[in-house]
Amino acid sequence: MSPSQNVVDDRSSLTGTNRFELLLFRLGTNVGSGQSELYGINVLKVREIVTMPTVTAVAGAPKFSLGVVQLRDQVIPVFDLPGIVGNKLDNPPTLMLVTEFGRTTQAFTVESVDDIVRLDWNDVISAESSGTSQSLVSSMAKLDDSADNTRLAQVLDVEAILQMVTPEKDRHQVDAKQVGDEIVLKPGTIVLVADDSFVARALLEQALKAMKLPYEMVKSGREAWDRLNVLKAAAEAEGKTILDKVSLMLTDLEMPEMDGFTLTRNIKQDARMRALPVVIHSSLSGSANEDHVRSVGADGYVAKFSAEELADTLRKVLARQA
Repeated sequence: MSPSQNVVDDRSSLTGTNRFELLLFRLGTNVGSGQSELYGINVLKVREIVTMPTVTAVAGAPKFSLGVVQLRDQVIPVFDLPGIVGNKLDNPPTLMLVTEFGRTTQAFTVESVDDIVRLDWNDVISAESSGTSQSLVSSMAKLDDSADNTRLAQVLDVEAILQMVTPEKDRHQVDAKQVGDEIVLKPGTIVLVADDSFVARALLEQALKAMKLPYEMVKSGREAWDRLNVLKAAAEAEGKTILDKVSLMLTDLEMPEMDGFTLTRNIKQDARMRALPVVIHSSLSGSANEDHVRSVGADGYVAKFSAEELADTLRKVLARQA
C-alpha cells in the first residue's frame, strides 16, 4: 500500500468518531489589529499545497481573483485569500492551497502553512456562539487545553468565501422551476436541518420554501441531536413516534460540537429513531466521502449546492420511507 493511501485510510478511520484534521495556516497581518492570526480549513477539502506558480491574469476578472494557473492539465482559478479576509502580506505569497469542495476546484494564496492538527469537534465553537456570525468564519477551534492561554484558530467558511468570489450571475440561485412540484409531508411533521454555515442555511431555506416544505433549522449536530430527543420525548408522551414529528433529517457533515457522521450514527443506533431518514448535504464531495456516508447508515447524500439535486434526493428518500 502506498504512503498516500495509508494517509487516506488513516483519515477515513476518523469517520464517525467526531474527530477531524485541520490544516493551519497564516494570511499575513490583519489590517485592523496588525496581528498575525491562525486560520484553518478541513484537510479533506485540501487537494494539495503547492509552491506559487506563475499566474495568468484574466481580463475583467472579479475582485480578489489573481487569475488562473494550469496544474496537472487543469486550469484552476486563483484567489487572494489574505485580501478576502482583510489581511495584507509584507511579501508576495509563495504558497497556495488547491481546494476541492462543492464539486469545484480552486486555489487560494496563503502566507505560510503551520501544521495539521487532529481535533475533536467538541473543541470547536460555532461562530454564532462566539459572536462572529455573518462573517467568513464558521467556527473557532481550540488548539490546546491551557485554561489561561488557549490558542484559537479561525475555521474559514469556505462556502461563504466561494459565494463571495463568484460573480453574481454565476452564484447559486434557487427558484421553483429547479425544485419541481411541492413536496407533501405527513401532516404535523417537519424537515429538521443542521448546518453551521449561514450561507448554506440561507440557500437551504430558499430551496425548502420553494418546495413548500415545513422545516426547522439548527446550527450544529449537537443542537440537532438534542432537538430530536426533545421531539422524540414529546411524541412518546402522545403515544406516537419520532416519525410523527420529523419526516427527515437533513444534515451537513462539518459542524462544531458534533459532526454529521456522528449525528447520523447516533440516529441509526437509537432503536426509537433509526427509521428516521437521514440525508447528508455536504461540500465534501467525492466517492470517498460518499462511501463514508453509506458506512454510517445515511439514506441519501447530495453535494452542495444544487437545488434540483437536493429536491430529487429528498423526493426519493421520502418516497422510500412512505
